[in-house]
Amino acid sequence: MKKRGAAADRSDARSDARADLLPGTLGLMILKTLDALGSLHGYGIARRLEQASGHQLMLNHGSVYPALLRLEQLGWIRSRWHVSDNNRRARFYAMTPAGRRQLDAETARWSRTSGIVAAVLKLDGGSA
Repeated sequence: MKKRGAAADRSDARSDARADLLPGTLGLMILKTLDALGSLHGYGIARRLEQASGHQLMLNHGSVYPALLRLEQLGWIRSRWHVSDNNRRARFYAMTPAGRRQLDAETARWSRTSGIVAAVLKLDGGSA
């Protein structure tokens, strides 16, 4: 049975936003968020990414936490348990020096790639 109303609209918007996320970009955005804001818990990272994207991204546990685990296994972030602002234990994530190097490399790669795509999108049918 199909959902109707505002809940269906939000659900569809979340699905569309996740579908638009290119492979590998979530890790890049997580690294940049930790670089800019310092140590954060997973929920805080997700909310900050949503805010920074103008709420074009809607992230959930099923996408953020596997990405955090992957980044930690790669040695690009580390995690520690701390008490959050609302007095609950939460795992906080911070970037490692290897993560900083990876962020620099990924940022350069993304800039090159997006520049190429932008150039191709400017093509018109009139020139050969």
